Amino acid sequence: MTTMPVLYLSHGAPPLADDRRWTRQLADWSAALPKPRSILMVSAHWEEAPVSVSATTPVPLVHDFWGFPKRYYDVTYAAPGAPELAASVAKLLDAPGRPVHQHADRGLDHGAYVPLVEMYPEADVPVLQLSLPTLDPATLVGLGRRLAPLREEGVLIVGSGFTTHNLAAFNPSLGPDYDPPSWSTEFDAWAAETMARRDLDALVDFLDKAPAGHLAHPRTEHFAPLFVSLGAAGDAAEVDSVVDGFWFGLSKRSWQLG
Repeated sequence: MTTMPVLYLSHGAPPLADDRRWTRQLADWSAALPKPRSILMVSAHWEEAPVSVSATTPVPLVHDFWGFPKRYYDVTYAAPGAPELAASVAKLLDAPGRPVHQHADRGLDHGAYVPLVEMYPEADVPVLQLSLPTLDPATLVGLGRRLAPLREEGVLIVGSGFTTHNLAAFNPSLGPDYDPPSWSTEFDAWAAETMARRDLDALVDFLDKAPAGHLAHPRTEHFAPLFVSLGAAGDAAEVDSVVDGFWFGLSKRSWQLG
């Protein structure tokens, strides 16, 4: 079985699915990948400790957003459950007194299903979502390293966040294609260069090492999934920046590792 790469993608809000360039990039990206046996999604929108997994039987999606037109709430994604993957995750992550918790009714949130609708529109690959048990980068790298053996089982591990994410500075009245602010472009350029040279120490310390780190991520949950992906990929993984550009001033940069 092919060892799967690891992804980190910027998923955006549901209207990012209206960006034809982004949807084409995701479709082309998935077409170039080996077909995964199953997918493990780590989304910025599920923080829970101890580490938890989503339902392994079909349940409704989590429409965890407000104020959008009805059509965004009508989206469905009926991917098969992934009980075998849930069992493998539990085997890798269970610790004495801290077993992996399974939520029987927790569906996929928009950080998971919005990109998957574009990447695997047939919804024919089993999907499981994993919670972020912490936002500490070093701890999440360690979590990813424990998940790394799943790649040998044909599992595509996907961290789903946003390379810059400051909604306080978000101005939808300007439209999706306005010139991004300097804090977003500076952080994006730093992240691209730092990922290219695989400087894990600098990435872990991004709030202090990156230009405009605190402006790009006033709260760090949208960058946190990257560290799970970095850990799962391993220190020697090749890094390919697959998606770039900005949407409403926020960086869509996304990487393939390994």
